[in-house]
Amino acid sequence: MIRITALAVILAASFPAFASEQAKAKVDLVKAKEIAEGVCVACHGADGNSPTAANPILAGQGQEYLYKQLANFKAADGKPAVRNNPVMAGMVAALSDDDMRSLAAYFSQQKIKPAVAKDEKLLAEGQALWRKGDFSKQIPACAGCHGPAGAGLPVQYPRLAGQYSDYTATQLKTFRSHERANDAEQMMRVIAGKLSDRQISAVAEYAAGLR
Repeated sequence: MIRITALAVILAASFPAFASEQAKAKVDLVKAKEIAEGVCVACHGADGNSPTAANPILAGQGQEYLYKQLANFKAADGKPAVRNNPVMAGMVAALSDDDMRSLAAYFSQQKIKPAVAKDEKLLAEGQALWRKGDFSKQIPACAGCHGPAGAGLPVQYPRLAGQYSDYTATQLKTFRSHERANDAEQMMRVIAGKLSDRQISAVAEYAAGLR
């Protein structure tokens, strides 16, 4: 728990330069809207409210976080993409850096139509993990990084409130298997590696109902 908390502080201190770079970027919301309506719409909806639980809701997500994920899907400087996803790799291949920053800004400004929690049996367990973690397994509280209400921190940690539980659970499992590995200092891989399938389902369900 202490190690995770200290790491979060270090990461937070390292992001002002990134945020400054983001602020200087050329953002074209008109072009971003055109891209969203022509390219992103099928999977994420024109306004970032995905029509299916397999794809994440992007509306209202942190701008810096969205840009990082888009950039991570894109191969650069002769190196493979940090996030391996053939579909998203194809989507971002033709996007410039300014396009990705503009899309991140556009989706961050859209109003989220949140998912809802459906499994009452999992909510109490998910709430306990979110608020307190699991001391016996050295699992820190999710609220420590993602906030009590799941709003996240704009640069480092994503908003999870209202996200589809299926999508959140899938991402936790890919972190656990190390299939997804774009988390700083392996933070999410370490945490997810300690979660059981039931705990993953419970915390994902609880996050879906947060507002």
